[in-house]
Amino acid sequence: MSNHNTKKNLAWPEESVLRSLLDDESSVVRNSVLSLLVKFPDKGRSFLTKIISESDDFIAKHAKVIQQELGWTDNKEDFINFIRSRRYELETGWYLLDRTIHHNLDSTVSSLLLDELADRVRDLSTSPMDARQTCNVLNRVLFHEFGFRAAHKDFENPNNSFLHSVLERKQGLPITLSLIYILVARRVGFDLEPIGLPGRFMVGCFAQEIPFYIDVWVGGKMIDLEDMSQYIGLSIDESSGGILLPVTVSEMITRGCRNLVHHFGLKGKKEESEMFQLFVAEFERMRGIETNA
Repeated sequence: MSNHNTKKNLAWPEESVLRSLLDDESSVVRNSVLSLLVKFPDKGRSFLTKIISESDDFIAKHAKVIQQELGWTDNKEDFINFIRSRRYELETGWYLLDRTIHHNLDSTVSSLLLDELADRVRDLSTSPMDARQTCNVLNRVLFHEFGFRAAHKDFENPNNSFLHSVLERKQGLPITLSLIYILVARRVGFDLEPIGLPGRFMVGCFAQEIPFYIDVWVGGKMIDLEDMSQYIGLSIDESSGGILLPVTVSEMITRGCRNLVHHFGLKGKKEESEMFQLFVAEFERMRGIETNA
């Protein structure tokens, strides 16, 4: 009875008092703090955000842990901070993109699956192997053994743009299938590059004197440089071959965001579409700063 009355009469304290309790090691105090924050979620979210933004000391770190434990992390802000950092890493960046919609995503599950795919590639690899032979092994593992495929019938589903979802569902867009192909290859020490062609995303291999390209949308078909113009139906000469060069991590993730602007828009989800348009604009702003620096 007394415990019920205590919870019922729980009031929001002075913020200085609550702040002083954030690093208390007592489980009783910690549980009381969590209960208070849950009882006053609006005030609690605002309080934790304020503590985190005001400083980078150990109190802020405790606030961040509590924020994550309660599922109150501002994933949108985390992604914007990533964009503004201009320290772009492909796998980390895409997980942050995923979390803007899938707030409680545990990226370790996806990373372990990528590790599993890479382990299988290693099992099937023999030494020495050239670049094309390595791609043949990647194709066997991804498209035959694990069954990754193009999302033909469900192309406009936003889930096709989220890394963790494509790993779970085994189908995706050219860009997310290319993403997985590149991440698995890098895990086995084989560097491949993202190629952002108009209307089709592909993978490029520049390990040899003359590059070749991998079309993941059709199961990893390898195309020679001299055949690319006919294959994609575009004049390579008119662009001086620039469209066949790798795009940056920033450009690749931006394109992923543009896809989500379009696909959420088609679903009538205006708020989500506008959020990803904001991310696109922020990436472009950062590239403008780099250009003018």
